[in-house]
Amino acid sequence: MSFWKGCALLIMLFPSVVFAATPDVHVSIKNHRFNPVEVHVPAGQKIRLIVDNQDAMPEEFESHELNREKVIAGKSKATIYIGPLEPGRYPFVGEFNEATAKGVVVAE
Repeated sequence: MSFWKGCALLIMLFPSVVFAATPDVHVSIKNHRFNPVEVHVPAGQKIRLIVDNQDAMPEEFESHELNREKVIAGKSKATIYIGPLEPGRYPFVGEFNEATAKGVVVAE
């Protein structure tokens, strides 16, 4: 294979490798509760956390351990990038409803 054909092949394959490397993890908020309450992700890998707020009221996703904070309007979705994470447990809350909106990311 010539040098240029090899370069062209790498350029064509590069986007699929990059996009395949960031898995999606879905969490919903309904009745001021996260579902699932516990999500498992691979350690050492960047993750795209997609939070679907099914409530009419806004909620704030907050995690000091993940160093993330994002307000999610009612009836909307937000994408939050996390990681790569060391193995462990990373709690998060819905700051507007901390008594009920609790969850944890478990990196394994």
